[in-house]
Amino acid sequence: MSLTSAFEVSSIEATKSMEVTVATGPRRKSHGKFLGLRLAAAIIISLVMFFPLYWMITTAFSTRADLYAPGLHLWPEHFTLSNFIDPIVRFPVWKWFQNSLAIATLTTIITVICNLLAGYAFAKLKFRGKNPLFLVLLSTMMIPAQAIMVPQFKLAIALGLYGNIWSVILPESAVIFGVFLARQFFIAIPDELLEAARVDGAGHLRIFVSVVLPLCKPLLAVLTLLTFMGEWNAFGWPLVALSGDPALFTLPIGIVGDLQGQYTSNYGRIMAISLLMTLPVVILFIAFQKYFVEGLARSGIK
Repeated sequence: MSLTSAFEVSSIEATKSMEVTVATGPRRKSHGKFLGLRLAAAIIISLVMFFPLYWMITTAFSTRADLYAPGLHLWPEHFTLSNFIDPIVRFPVWKWFQNSLAIATLTTIITVICNLLAGYAFAKLKFRGKNPLFLVLLSTMMIPAQAIMVPQFKLAIALGLYGNIWSVILPESAVIFGVFLARQFFIAIPDELLEAARVDGAGHLRIFVSVVLPLCKPLLAVLTLLTFMGEWNAFGWPLVALSGDPALFTLPIGIVGDLQGQYTSNYGRIMAISLLMTLPVVILFIAFQKYFVEGLARSGIK
């Protein structure tokens, strides 16, 4: 190639690059401007979402006199730990914590196992009436929990579970939303992968344990977090099923039943125990956050 031809080629390439730069310059500036607006909106929304938690922390470390003092106080004027110490000394807070942890943990384990097995069956197995049965199960999500509380209460008495933690655990051990979530996740798994394992002589249980389970870490994270959080904060049915025995109270029942008075309430103590109550959920979310968003995205939940 001659020097003139090389110069012409380089001139053409330089002209094209300048055209691309000119064409994309305003777009990049516009994109940068909207990026700044989105970032500002995200910061504002984050502050609004964080403010209730900040207010709970401030109230938990404030004295009762500070809480009832006139004006807006965004920081404890008299820092105190009595809101944490006094309820633990006067009330069986640790017993409530153990009851909540036992109920939430056992319910989560049983629920996750049932949801995974049922979701796999509805996604990959072939049996008569599969789709109509799944639609019937989905329709039960429209029934409010209060509508079935009376027959559920009678069933717990008939089975001899009333006043026992199993009366709370068993009715919550097959959540239809979890079955739906698992089914949507398993549908995305290629059938060829399962067929290859079936050709090698693996049965349904072996395929589920050795092939499917290693692929569903995001799904396990979502089901574990949602189930544990729901049971940890449950109030209505545990209040009915645990027969009002203070030794069986969970943290939400204990906070309302003992810490919150009939006429006056010590909000510092309530917020202090509520702050302690949020710690297991926060720790669980931090542990599973890597898979949580991925699990929701791969399950088709927007």
